Formats: sequence, C-alpha cells, structure tokens
Amino acid sequence: MSLAASGPCARNACRIRALSRRSPLPSPPARTRSDRMPLPLIFILVTVMIDAMGVGLILPVMPDLIREVRGGGLSDAALWGGVLATGFAAMQFLFGPVLGGLSDRFGRRPVLLLALIVMTVDYGVMALAGSIWLLLIGRLVGGITAATHATASAYMADISPAQDRAARFGLIGAAFGAGFVLGPLMGGVLGEYGTRAPFWAAALLAAGNAALGWAVLRETLPPTQRRAFDWRRANPLGALRALGRLPEVGRLLAVYFIYHVGFAAYPAVWAYFGVERFGWSPTMIGLSLGLFGVQMALVQGALIGPVIRRLGARTTVILGHVFALAAFAALTVLTSGTWALIMTPLAALAGVIPPALQGIMSARVNADAQGELHGALSSSTALAMILSPLTMTAVFAYFTAPEAAVYLPGAPFLLALLLTLGGLVLFASRPTPTSQAGPSPQ
Repeated sequence: MSLAASGPCARNACRIRALSRRSPLPSPPARTRSDRMPLPLIFILVTVMIDAMGVGLILPVMPDLIREVRGGGLSDAALWGGVLATGFAAMQFLFGPVLGGLSDRFGRRPVLLLALIVMTVDYGVMALAGSIWLLLIGRLVGGITAATHATASAYMADISPAQDRAARFGLIGAAFGAGFVLGPLMGGVLGEYGTRAPFWAAALLAAGNAALGWAVLRETLPPTQRRAFDWRRANPLGALRALGRLPEVGRLLAVYFIYHVGFAAYPAVWAYFGVERFGWSPTMIGLSLGLFGVQMALVQGALIGPVIRRLGARTTVILGHVFALAAFAALTVLTSGTWALIMTPLAALAGVIPPALQGIMSARVNADAQGELHGALSSSTALAMILSPLTMTAVFAYFTAPEAAVYLPGAPFLLALLLTLGGLVLFASRPTPTSQAGPSPQ
C-alpha cells in the first residue's frame, strides 16, 4: 500500500465517504425560476385561455342576443355577427404590438393586470347592453384586452431558458386550445339561462384571474432591460418591419403567417363543409370541433416538448408541415365523415409548428424586444383570422354553387394545402440557426 493511502488522511477520507453516504449533499436548486413559480404560470395559462374563450363563449347566444337588441331576422343577425367578429379580430391585430411594446416599456405585470380589469368591466357592459352599437363597442374593447397573448408569451420567454421556450410556448398553445374547446361548450350551457349569462360568467372569470395575478404575479422584466415605447414600432407593420431586419426573422414570420392562413380554413368553413359533404348536424359539427381542439391542446401541451428535445426545432417545423399537407390533401377529396374524424389527429399534429417557430424566433431576439416579437406574432395570427375566412368561404361558395364547373367542397383545403406547401419550401430553403441575435432592432 502506498504512503498516501494510509495513516490519518486515509482514515479521514473514509469518514468523509461514510458521512456522504449517510447524509447526501442537498439537491441542486431548480434549473429555472419558473420551476419555483407554479401560480404565476397558472395565471399566464388561464389568461391565454380566457383570451381564446372570448369568441367561442358568446357565439351560441349571439344570434338571439343580436335579434333581442336590434330586432330583424336571422340573416340580419348573421351580418351583424360577422361585423362583431371582424371588429374583435381587427382590434387584436392592431393592438397586439401596442400591448407587447407597452410591456417592454412598463413591464409585463401592469399590462396583464390592467387588461384583465378592463376586460371584466367590458363583459359587464356587454351583459347590460341594450343596443347593437354598445355591443359593437364592447367587442372592439374586448378585442384590445384579448390581445395580451403577446405579453403572456413575452412573460413566458422571460422566465424560461432558451432551450425550454418552445415547450413553454406549447403550453400557451395548449391553453389557447383549451379555451377554443371550453368557450363554445360553456356558452351553450350558460345560454340556457339567458342570452346575458355567458357575459356575466366571462366577467367573473376575468375578475377572478385578475385577483390571482395581483396576488402571485411577479415582474420579470427588470428596469435595466426595458426600452422606450415607440409608436413606429408599436403597430403591426412597424413591428414586423423592425423585426424583419433581424437575420432570418422576417422569413420565419412569413412562414408563421402562411401557416395560420392555411390553418384558419378549419374554423372558417368546417361547419359548412360538414353539412355539404357529410350531412352533419350542428351537434356533430360542434363535437368534431371540440375533438379537434382537445387534440390540438394535447399536441401543444404534452407532445411539443419531447418532440423538440428529440428532433430539434427545425425538424419539428418540417414534420409539422408534412402532417398538415397530408391532412389537407385528405380533406380535399374525402367523402366519409368517419374518415374525416379519423384524420383529426393528423391535422392536430400540425400544431407543433407555431410553438417551434416561436422558439426559434425568440432565441434570435433580445430580452428587451420579446414583447414586440410576440406582439407581431399575435397580430400576424389575427390578420390571418381576418383574411382567411373571407377567402376560404368565397372559395367554398364558388365550388359548391349549382352552376360550378367543378363541384369540390374540399376546395378550401386544397388552397390551404398549396399555401402550406409554399410555407414549407420557404422554411426549408436554407438552414435556420437558432443562436441569439445581436442587438434588438432599432
């Protein structure tokens, strides 16, 4: 035995090893601050869910409510319903970058809490509205307050390390999907108690979440990382223009927008498509949309993280486009409602695209521009929801008219397929690095 292995030093070493076996070293601290803040994360996800419920919660009662305050028939109510829906989406489009930019200037917490407080009052006003014009004003204000998706995403970026951001954005997508499912279901049930009941329920939900946020939400953007508010960048075109100057971000924003234009074919024409192609009842259409929403929430909430860790964000985006292309191709020619439902999981798997793209872009934008980035993404989605329904319903009407030269109810999905193919080519045309960018755009 060597000298170094004997004597007091050896005995001390043995004691140390024995103590370490009896009293293991304390576990290292959690990897991220977000791991120690479950309640703020719950608040963020509930906020996104409430934003998503803003449309669906009141849809079941809108025909009766509009006729109640305005009179007239169902067709007139449908026209005003379209005006209210377009106004809501337009305000989300215009104010996504404004709220995102304000959160970069004043912090995430005040923007999120103030939006929820105004939302609470707005739903209360709509519950009492006695004219169509007050309803319209309420929907415009509601669209502004529901544009906090950008600030919620920026908050999530603040508390997440770069390698975990795509998975966290997937949680936001799952919350949005849950709102998409729960909104119409809750609205339909509450509508049995009167046309105003869903508005009161929405007001209580927003107020309760505001109280939770007031109690648990911590500010995540330190004053040293805040930037001056600039109206030139706090508008959709200005934000897109500023962010587009970062390497690769402009191209990725275009891919993100193209995906949402194609994806919007589902909510835009699904009800008409289901009736025309499969003879579905309204109940069946509602159940099929609910099934799709649940599967989208599962994909973005549970699947996106493991997939990105295993395949990487770039491969995930490409694979999501392949799933979308397969789903759109099938829906173009399907004549069986059963097979359309079977194809729903394939369509839902395309839901990995937005959070993966968000993760790539977020890694290329500095902390003081995260709100601006996600504001631009929010406006991009809202713009797609304004443009796509007009286009998709016009295509559906053209190819299902009695005088149509070619009868093809699935034509909107064919258009969505072509758009998605273009987005895939644009994304895959050159490598997409994910390293941090330089200074935020000026």
